[in-house]
Amino acid sequence: MDDSGDSGRPQPGAGGTAPGSDPDNGKPKRPAEPGGGLLMGRPFGVPVYVAPSWFVVAALITWVFGGQLDRVLPELGAARYLVALFFAIAFYASVLVHELAHTVAALRYKLPVRRIQLQFFGGVSEIEKESETPGREFVLAFVGPLLSLVLGGVFYGAMQFVEPGTVPGVLFAGLMISNLIVAAFNLLPGLPLDGGRMLRAVVWKITGKPMSGTIAAAWVGRGLAVVVLVGLPLLTHTGALGGTAQDIGGVETVMDALLAAILAGIIWTGAGNSLRMARLREHLPDLRARTLTRRAVPVESATPLSEALRRANEAGARALVVVDGQGSPKGVVREAAIVGVPEHRRPWVAVSGLAQDLTDGMRIPAELAGEALLDRLKATPATEYLVVEETGEIYGVLSTADVERAFVKAMARPGA
Repeated sequence: MDDSGDSGRPQPGAGGTAPGSDPDNGKPKRPAEPGGGLLMGRPFGVPVYVAPSWFVVAALITWVFGGQLDRVLPELGAARYLVALFFAIAFYASVLVHELAHTVAALRYKLPVRRIQLQFFGGVSEIEKESETPGREFVLAFVGPLLSLVLGGVFYGAMQFVEPGTVPGVLFAGLMISNLIVAAFNLLPGLPLDGGRMLRAVVWKITGKPMSGTIAAAWVGRGLAVVVLVGLPLLTHTGALGGTAQDIGGVETVMDALLAAILAGIIWTGAGNSLRMARLREHLPDLRARTLTRRAVPVESATPLSEALRRANEAGARALVVVDGQGSPKGVVREAAIVGVPEHRRPWVAVSGLAQDLTDGMRIPAELAGEALLDRLKATPATEYLVVEETGEIYGVLSTADVERAFVKAMARPGA
């Protein structure tokens, strides 16, 4: 199953030390690369990971396909499981091609791709930004199933050059069918599937509102989840998918029901996540540096912490900025560091020992908002940032804890 699309905005850490910063000195480090399993390579500069769940599914495919080979090619003996393992790897290579199609299209539209991950029931291309137009969204979603259809045709063509009933013939037939199933399944018109993103693009084009498209496609996705949960076992045991009525009540019935429940859960959850991320994206303009900034007071580096806090309380401020003799900002006193100093020691501790040195990335324009603000925080992870006016004048201090709370508030607003 494919679940390519926007992975959502990265959230700053709540309080304490932000991801990528040193808890000892507060100096930002280079953000760690996204994980997600075993790194397999970097096609087009995008890391490809294999999640641990893939190995479970690969083993299951090997076992099931190996059993089918025993009926078709009994002369293989135990070697059938090696052939089945090759099939599992080749199938997921096809899924990777499907995901690479999404990735290449995203890069073509200058949309950053965080990673590709092969996982349970398929793969996901984590595209960090939303398409700017419904037409691009449609193309971005359609190229994946299109490549799967092309692969199905390629394997069908390869079947014409081998003998049926041989190992190559069985492998090519299995890969043709599996790619056609991947294409057909992903074309179903409900999020988080590619067909759902295509439906979203169509509704977006008609209404002019991307949120309307997301709501429509997500609810269709939830409907599909219910259909899969109820309909897949019924189709199997009425013979529509090769089952027989006699299978009901046996092990195959339990396996079919479990498979249906897992697929339905993935679709339902993905549809819900799409709704939540769309709602958050709709409220992103409300995340403004100016409105989230804490008032700050400037203090020189040798100022005792107790005196600095007294000045802040008198001014009604909630942050401290360390300045030099000319009043130029040099650092931001970390809130977590203040909390860690016992009250009886505060008269003897200078604020310079609790400050995080400012870098260019930690100076945030007061008018920065929405995705531009989040991108800046992501580029330079820290716990606090200095917010400045266009003139360079100190406006205040932005805490990642406050941004986190704004995220939670946006997600909690009534919506679809």
